[in-house]
Order: sequence, then C-alpha cells, then structure tokens
Amino acid sequence: MILDDLKAFIRTCPLTPGIYIIKDRAGVPVYIGKARNLRSRLQSHFGPVVHPDFKEMLIRREAVRIDLVHTATEAEALLYEVSHIKHYQPKYNQLLKDDKTYPYLKITQEEFPRLLIVRGRASDGAKYYGPFTNVRLLRQALAMLRRLFPLRTCDPMPRKVCLMYHIGQCGGPCEGHTTSAAYAAEVQHLVNFLDGKRDALTRTLARRMKDAAANQEFELAKNYRDQMQALSAVAVGRTARRVTDRPQALQDLQRALNLSRFPSRIEAFDISNISGKNPVGSMVVMIDGIPTRSEYRRFKIKTVEGIDDYRMMREVVNRRYSRLLAEKKPLPDLVLIDGGRGHLAAAKEELDLLNLADLDVISIAKQYEYLYKPDRAIPYVLPPASTVLQMLRHLRDEAHRFAITFYRSLHRKDMQASELDPIPGIGPVKRARLLKAFRTVSGMRGLAAAEISERSGIDTRSAKAVEEYLKRE
Repeated sequence: MILDDLKAFIRTCPLTPGIYIIKDRAGVPVYIGKARNLRSRLQSHFGPVVHPDFKEMLIRREAVRIDLVHTATEAEALLYEVSHIKHYQPKYNQLLKDDKTYPYLKITQEEFPRLLIVRGRASDGAKYYGPFTNVRLLRQALAMLRRLFPLRTCDPMPRKVCLMYHIGQCGGPCEGHTTSAAYAAEVQHLVNFLDGKRDALTRTLARRMKDAAANQEFELAKNYRDQMQALSAVAVGRTARRVTDRPQALQDLQRALNLSRFPSRIEAFDISNISGKNPVGSMVVMIDGIPTRSEYRRFKIKTVEGIDDYRMMREVVNRRYSRLLAEKKPLPDLVLIDGGRGHLAAAKEELDLLNLADLDVISIAKQYEYLYKPDRAIPYVLPPASTVLQMLRHLRDEAHRFAITFYRSLHRKDMQASELDPIPGIGPVKRARLLKAFRTVSGMRGLAAAEISERSGIDTRSAKAVEEYLKRE
C-alpha cells in the first residue's frame, strides 16, 4: 500500500531538477539523490524491477515518504545533494560519506579568500565542501557561485583589476574597490549558501537593501536587490511536494493574501504578443496544488488589433468565464493574472461585468514578483524562498510557457504558408491541406507531383505547380 502511495506521488512530481530525500517510517532519511528530472529519476527507483539490486530493494522496503528540494539547475542540485548527505548521513549513501580523492569546493584561508575546485582536502584552515562525484556539474556549479558571489580568482593577487572585475565577478580588492570587511561579508554569504542557509541569507540581503535605500545609497541597494533576485532564480527553495504538504501550501496562500475561499482550483492567464502579430492567450490550471494539463486552454485573440495587452487580457477572461457561466460549469477559487496593476484591473473589470465580483483575482508582476489584489493599495512582497511565492511563480511560468508554445506554432504555420503564396493556383484551402500533410515546406521538396497530390489531396495540376516552384527555389 505504501509503495502504491509513493508511485502515485511520483506521478505528480515535476520534470525539473532537484534532490529527493527518501525517508523511513520514523522520518529519518535513508537515501538522498540528485536528479536532472525528478519524476524520471524516482520512477527508476520505484518502477518495475528489471535487474534486482540489493541496495535498491532495501531502499524500497524502508521508504515511506519522499521529500523534494527543487532547484533551477542540475548543478545546483549537486550542491544540495552533498550538503544534505553530509548533514543527515543516510545509511545507503555510502559513496559520498567516503572522502577518498573526489573533488571538493575549497574556500581558501587568505585575507581575500578564493573559491576553487581541488582534489582531496588538507589541514590548512580552509573550508571544504564535498566530496563531489561529477566534475562536469561541479564546474557548472562553480561558475554559478562565482556569478552570485564575486570573489577573486587570481593567484597571486595583482596590482590592477582584471577582466573578472569588469564583468562583475570580482569585487576588485587589488585596487581597493572593496574593503576587507565587505569582502569577508561576501564570503560569509557564500558559506551560508553552501551550508543551505538560504532563507537567512535572503533576510540579511533584504535588511541591507532596506538600510541602504534609507541612507540614499541607491547603487548599493540595487546591488543587494540584484543579488536577491539572482538567489531567487537559483535557489528555488525547499518544498516537500508530498500530498499532505500541498494543502498546507494552499492554506498559506489563502492566509497570506486574505483570500475569501480555499484556493483548491487556480486558473492562471498569460498573453503572448510580439509586434501585435498572432497574439494569443493561455490558461493553465492547478487543482489541489497539482498542474492539471487536461484543463489547459489556448485562445487566439479575435477582437484586438495592434499591441494592447490589457484589451487582450479582457477578451480572454471574458471568453473563459462567459463560457463557464453559459455551460453552468464550476468556477475557479482563484484567478491568477500574469502582470501588474494594469493587467489585474483589466481582468477585474471584465469579471465585474460578468457579475463575478466575488471571485478572488490576483496578479504577479514580472519585474519584482510583487503580488497585487484589487482591494489593496500596496502589493504583497513575499520572500523569494516563500513556498507561496514559489507556487504562484511556477504557475505563472507555466502559463507563459504554454502561451509562448502556442504563439510559436502559429508563427511557424504563418511562415510556412507565406512560402507557398507565390505559387499559382495555391490558395488558403490548398495551402492548409499541404501543410497538414507535410507540416513544412521542406517536407515537400524533392517530391514528385503525383506523391504531393496523393498525400495532400490537391489536384495534380496544382501539385505540379508546387513541384516546379520548389525546384526553382
């Protein structure tokens, strides 16, 4: 029964990077692993047994619960995996409990420390993190860390700043562009990050940004803000996606935004519009914290010409909810709009016109990821590590991805159709038949007229015109 529950949970796991923590009945981690694709990796643990492995069988026997830590990249998952294994010492993670001569991350013991990859560890007062098993991913992680925490890389330290300073990956201590105290603070930020203390680091940066702004040190405040945003993009945060945790996250959402009802069903909208051509809208749905793809919807914008995101949003919202009302189908508990106050106001006005003023609607702005409500003058500003913000951000990004995918498919069709425009006798109907049969113009090149006619259903004369035209190109 427990194995069936775990398999059901795994089917809801994201296809994204992260680490997974397999726990026993007492809640103790027995195995921790990283993955480029969490769902696929967990299915390999708990799917059909092809070649029995003694360790895998023990893990399956003891597993009762799986917690996830979502990350932006597989390289970041590598850092999480090592820090968690060192902290919990799971009994089935023997490899990374043995030091041997695997590579480590090293923070040197110098006045202005450096971050390096080294083999093995020495008693030299430096800080070591590892061992790691994947050098390729470790190098990617090192590049990410150097972007987040600009420490020097030179040895010995020169007299003048180098390229790393000019691209923002070194504070420039060689020319005194940063003090020992400021540099030490940056090193401590790195240590906190590697120790998994992301929330504490974010709070520290937020406090310093606020203080700098109060002292009118706006450039410094901007630097803190940029670092917070970078951390937010990298450290997606710890969210155990167990079934029992999703209701808690939704309860936190209801409480944080003072929603009128429990947000069991959330519908999120986005508009994709480049130069006003082929504008589209998208709606994605999350039910009880799980994206439900069968409920996703796409919209071709029909009533708006040119670039007007607000009117496009109004059209999409009107079409969605006027149809639900006409068909007497259940309404969502929460509507999420991708955008700021303007997009929110457009959606809210349309809902009011449909007599849906009681429906909760919020928006999430792209720039600072502030959350807006129609009845609130100031936005909600949640910490980047907030589970609520992560959930809404994920839903917003899914709506954007779905809209972009639809826009690109329409744009490709337009481009393909336009290539056929100069062919005599090929009008809209025949173009559609050709593209349905061959998908692209390239798929028709080199084919005889008879085959073009047979596969697409157009007449032989028109097929001959296509063959001759494509030969001349």
